[in-house]
Amino acid sequence: MAVRYRLGYSGAMQDFQLYQQILGLVEPWHVKAVTLRREEGEVEIEVECREHAWGCPECGQRMHVHAWERRRWRHLDSCQFKTMIAAEVPRVSCAEHGTQTVAVPWAEKFGRFTGLMERLAIELLRECSVSAACLILRISWDEADRIKQRAVERGLVRRQAQAPRRLGVDEKSAGRGQNYVTVVARLEPGKVATVEYVGDGRQQESLDRYWQTWSAEQLAGVEAVAMDMWEPYRNSTLAHVPGARDKIVHDPFHVGGMLSEALDKVRLAEHRVLMERGDKRLLDSKYLWLRGWENIPELQRARFDELRGQRLKTSRAWAIKEMFRDFWASPSAEDGRVFFKSWYGWAIRSRLEPLKKVARSFRSHLANILTYFDHRITNAALEGLNNRIAGLVKKAYGYRNRERFKTDILFHLGGLDLYPAQ
Repeated sequence: MAVRYRLGYSGAMQDFQLYQQILGLVEPWHVKAVTLRREEGEVEIEVECREHAWGCPECGQRMHVHAWERRRWRHLDSCQFKTMIAAEVPRVSCAEHGTQTVAVPWAEKFGRFTGLMERLAIELLRECSVSAACLILRISWDEADRIKQRAVERGLVRRQAQAPRRLGVDEKSAGRGQNYVTVVARLEPGKVATVEYVGDGRQQESLDRYWQTWSAEQLAGVEAVAMDMWEPYRNSTLAHVPGARDKIVHDPFHVGGMLSEALDKVRLAEHRVLMERGDKRLLDSKYLWLRGWENIPELQRARFDELRGQRLKTSRAWAIKEMFRDFWASPSAEDGRVFFKSWYGWAIRSRLEPLKKVARSFRSHLANILTYFDHRITNAALEGLNNRIAGLVKKAYGYRNRERFKTDILFHLGGLDLYPAQ
C-alpha cells in the first residue's frame, strides 16, 4: 500500500519542508509529493521545476523548454527505506549544441544516483569489497562498477595537466599467465606515491602510449625515471624523453633483487648436490641468505654464523651480494665507478655462474646504475604500490577484464579526486 502526501494535506507541508531542506533545493526546484511504498521498502520524492526558460548547459545561451524527460535517481536511505527522487527534467534545444537536458542540483549529468549517494558508495568501495558495498547499499554489482568508472573518469579530468618530474615504471601481473600491465607512478619528493598511468602489456608500445600524452616541452621537464633493466621500457623512454640517457635510473631495489635471485640459484643448485650426499645443512635456509646481516633473526643467528663460516658456494655468493650493498654508500658517481670495478672483478672470479651473469648485466647498464648518485630516486615506493595492487588481485580472485583491473588500480591508488561536486 502506497501512502502519498501532496501539498495542502495535513502534515504534508512538514514532510515537504523536511525533504526540501535535506535535498538543499532552491528555486526553481520544489518538492511536489512524497510517496511511501511500505511493501517495496521505498520512499519516492517527486520534485517539480517551475521555470520555463533555461540556459544551454554548454554555452549558457538562454532558451525556452521544448520538452520534458522523466528521470529517477537513487538517494541516501530514509531510515530503513530506499529513497528515490523523481522529476520531469526540462530539455532545451541549442542551435550550436543540439538538444540538451538541463542540470539538476542533486546529481551529475547522466548519473543514476544523487551526488551524496555516489559519495557514500565511493567511500564504501574504497574500504571494502564490491560485494560487501553492494550488500550495504542495496545496489547491484553493475551499478557499483559504474560508480567506480564514473569516479575514475571524473578524477582523470580533474588531474593537473603537468608531467611529473620524477617517475617510476614497472610491470604488474593481473593474474595467471602473461597477463601484464605497465604501471607508471608519480614519485614526487615529500609526497605519497600514486599511480599515474596503467597501460596494457609490457611492450615498448605500452609505455609509448603514456609518453605520447605529453608534449615535448612537458617531457623536457622530467628529471628522473626509475625502472628495472627491461629493454622495452628503456627504449621507450630514450625515444620520447629528452636527455633520457642521464635520467634513467636502475635503482637499488631492482639491482638488489637481481643479486638476491642469483644468490638463490646458487643456493638451490648447491642444496641439491648436498642432498644427494645426505647433507641437509642448507635445508630451510633460503630466507636466511636473502636477508641482510642486520636482519637475521636472533634465534637463527648462531646457525647462520655457522653456515656462512663454512666453505660453501652459497656463503661466497652471499658475501658478494652483501658487499655490493656498500656500493650505494659511495659519495659520488665516480667513487661508485671505482667501487664497482673492484666488486666486478671479485664477482667474475667467483666461478658462480648466476653471479657472473648478473655482474655482466650490471656492467652493461653501469651508466644508468650510476645515475642513482645524481637523482637519488628508487622504485621502493612503486613496489609498495605493486604490493597493494597484488592485494586488489587477491581480493577480486584475479581479473578477467583488464579494463576493470586498470580502473580499480586508479580508483584505489591513483590519488584522484573521485567525488562528485557538491
